Amino acid sequence: MTELTLSRDTAAMNKSSDASAPADRPNQVSWQERLSDYMPLLSLIVLCLVFSITTDTFLTVRNLLNVIDQLTVLGIMALGMTAVIVIGGIDLSVGSVLAISMMVMGALANVLGVPMPLAIVAALVVGAACGACSGLLITRANLPPFIATLAVMSIARGLANMVTDGSQIVGYPEWFSALSIERHFGFMSVTVALFLLLTAAAALFMKYRAGGRALYAIGGGHEVARLAGIPVRRMTLMVYTVCGLLSGLAGVVMSTRLDSSQPSGGMGYELDTIAAVVIGGASLAGGVGSIFGTLMGVLTIGVLRNGLNLMGTSPFVQQIVIGVVIVLAVMVDANKRRSR
Repeated sequence: MTELTLSRDTAAMNKSSDASAPADRPNQVSWQERLSDYMPLLSLIVLCLVFSITTDTFLTVRNLLNVIDQLTVLGIMALGMTAVIVIGGIDLSVGSVLAISMMVMGALANVLGVPMPLAIVAALVVGAACGACSGLLITRANLPPFIATLAVMSIARGLANMVTDGSQIVGYPEWFSALSIERHFGFMSVTVALFLLLTAAAALFMKYRAGGRALYAIGGGHEVARLAGIPVRRMTLMVYTVCGLLSGLAGVVMSTRLDSSQPSGGMGYELDTIAAVVIGGASLAGGVGSIFGTLMGVLTIGVLRNGLNLMGTSPFVQQIVIGVVIVLAVMVDANKRRSR
């Protein structure tokens, strides 16, 4: 009788231990997910440590300010791309939209004599219109985002070259070029301040506003979001329009840095923009991403390029390194989704 009682108690203890085992797994998974959320920041810190050891000039104030100045164009475009990728889309046209926007601004201001502020507004309108075209092709013509934005990329680049028959436009007012050259408070230009303000506004919208949270719902599943009462088509159109608007703004910022408008401007920037968002932890499957992560991704690409330049690395090798970083970031995302 005693042995029977002991065997029952032992069996009950085994069952209770088996039942408690799964309860520990969610805690372990959440810990891993929490750590993965900080991977972009940890990777950036590691890169900074490596380049500070291998070069003598990386940690100088002048070099760090130079890195931040160079990131404004990429950073502004990456804000829009974050929203696009969160809803499960992609935008290959951002570099070409940047080019057509800056060319329209230059042609209006320097060729037709339109006041510079109005020319800047026109550049933003052109960027938003290009983004709206992509959004309409996706939501109304039911084209895949890859094909729709690829078509807009080709059209916008062709139009950018047609504006001046492939020639660049030079000679902007001094106040315009000073926006990215003169430093206020000893370290910040107007363009950098604009980027930081846009980043803060985008982060607050994505995290705390109902519209921002709806973007994650759309990325999680269009049909489910539609059944939940979210206007999927309208919000998708809005996201691509805003992405185009920010690309046009990036074109204006690039013109302040170059003191010119070039039809080849923004060439290849679409890849760097997507890379920054993916490195920052966003999922190409949609539903995952954050402005903070994108900021870390933008800084990672900027620090990587700057550090490799200081080490005398070939630009071709830099492209290979960034490609490898993108592959690793996507692999991490794929493994994270499989573990869920």
